[in-house]
Amino acid sequence: MSRRNVLQALSGLMMGLFVSILASTIVSNALPRIIADLHGSQSVYTWIVTTELLAMTATTPLWGKLADLFSKKLLMQLSLCMFVAGSLIAGFTPNVELLILSRAVQGIGAGGVTALALIVMAAMIPPRELGRYSGIFGAVFGVGTIAGPLIGGVLVDTSWLGWRSCFLVGVPFTLIAIFLLQRTLNLPTTKKTVKIDWLGAFLITAGVSTLLIWSTLAGDKFAWASGWTAGLVTLAVVLLVLFVLTEARAAEPIIPLRVFRNRTVTLTTLASALVGVAMFGGTVFLSQYFQVALGKSPTVAGLMSLPLIFGLLGSSTVAGAMITKYGRWKAYLLAGGVIMVAGMGLLGTIDARTSVVMLSLYMFVLGVGVGLLMQNLVLAAQNDVPARDLGTTTSVLTFFRSLGGAIGVSALGAVLASRVTSLLSEKLGTGGGDSSVPDVSALPPAVLRVVQDVYGEATADLFLIGAPIALLALFAVLFVKEKPLATLSGDERLAREQAGLGSH
Repeated sequence: MSRRNVLQALSGLMMGLFVSILASTIVSNALPRIIADLHGSQSVYTWIVTTELLAMTATTPLWGKLADLFSKKLLMQLSLCMFVAGSLIAGFTPNVELLILSRAVQGIGAGGVTALALIVMAAMIPPRELGRYSGIFGAVFGVGTIAGPLIGGVLVDTSWLGWRSCFLVGVPFTLIAIFLLQRTLNLPTTKKTVKIDWLGAFLITAGVSTLLIWSTLAGDKFAWASGWTAGLVTLAVVLLVLFVLTEARAAEPIIPLRVFRNRTVTLTTLASALVGVAMFGGTVFLSQYFQVALGKSPTVAGLMSLPLIFGLLGSSTVAGAMITKYGRWKAYLLAGGVIMVAGMGLLGTIDARTSVVMLSLYMFVLGVGVGLLMQNLVLAAQNDVPARDLGTTTSVLTFFRSLGGAIGVSALGAVLASRVTSLLSEKLGTGGGDSSVPDVSALPPAVLRVVQDVYGEATADLFLIGAPIALLALFAVLFVKEKPLATLSGDERLAREQAGLGSH
């Protein structure tokens, strides 16, 4: 493919990726209004976010495996169509039950888009050139993740649009992406006899879902140390052990265990999961901190996330261009790990009186760190595996990053609720603690100050928990061995491998 053809195809991929990632976070500022309008409970609040993440995480490995067996173009368009269907159902839903179902459909589509976009890129572009494009994709992923609350806040505050537009806004862009991919994406399809490992797909979906249900409900519906915890964790472990045993025997496993014999894949997968925990787990609750602890409106809360976006956008794009120019990539991973730890540590010092300037600086630092790490971990892994395993390896990294994010959001959300409840009980006396998000506009001044202080302190605690997790990601990156970047695209490498030649 010529550079012009690549850029045309990437335009459709990037648009699809952006709207699918946006769907995960755009509802964060709209949730209080949605829950009020649809008469939902506090548990529904968490499930509207978690259901989409859960479906996206659990189906990512399946999409990756299908990409190694079927037309990547057809699968990409199918996942975008599923995303459109989920968005339309969510936008017109009359009740919370249908909304949660629609979020699951959205999540399955988004799982396909996020995994397949990176797989299609690797098929078209050599790793030596991939840095430039990976930087752009990393920026799109990060901006989609963090810009969601800003766009959602503006839509909710615009009376004639309302919260339903948060689900519908991405539909026309997704349809444009499907049209662009139909016109511009032309990849060869290898015809082969396929065997889908449906048992493996069921076991990993059930195991991950059980784990996420436990981390969402623990600390809220039941204690962390309880019979429910023991039962759910045991069930999850049994299902995942059965999954590993199934994969060892399957003819076409969902996740071939052989990819983990590669040290680079194992270490980058571990680092991706830890980055997911730190990034999603910490940043998802910043919007709530802005609105409750600092008393900002949904729109202003969204605008306050811009330093994080700029940090991520700038570092991801610049690092990608530098990697393509010089062919070296490990230094950016190490720098990203160090800077991310620093950003988490700085955000661990915030409270209800932290100035906007200092807060912006801390968020910018965190954004730079995540931007240097996120996409370059995928690049390092893709460069070090046979072309036949490109799809599987990419989806494994995406899966573990999403899994880390989902566990981070649900577990740290439970920690936040528990911390807020105990601090409010301590400061307002017996009965003062309540895990529901308060309406700050309706509180008397004395209580308002206590509530703001409590949310400031509790949010800082989340980043203090995230800092050592980010440090573990740095240690994982430290042991990744730098190898020269391949100069052939995934399809070219596959052709050479099938002919018995070298893949670089």
